[in-house]
Amino acid sequence: MCAERGRLLPALAADRAETEGRAYATADGLRITDLITDPYGEPDPVRRAGWRLVRVLAQTGAMDTVIARWPAAIAPDTAADLRHRETRWLHDHEVQVRYSWAPLAAGAGR
Repeated sequence: MCAERGRLLPALAADRAETEGRAYATADGLRITDLITDPYGEPDPVRRAGWRLVRVLAQTGAMDTVIARWPAAIAPDTAADLRHRETRWLHDHEVQVRYSWAPLAAGAGR
């Protein structure tokens, strides 16, 4: 889960991302096996330690779903090509990407 730190309440975005992710997993009958912190800032996911761990888990077959709060958590809107590259890469490794933010989660057939 990726979240940008706020200046006044630095942990708020991360707490919301985790709460939403857990609720999403519970509602869909998914079991959370890892919670990966991936600090926001670097646009290219493969240059972030947290996302590299996501890739390792996908390559080893240790997961079948990634839950992120929203697409920009993978790569910012200004780097949508990087986000698409990563979601395709995960798909090629039989890993789904789902978004826990309510407006996006609702569009996932719930």
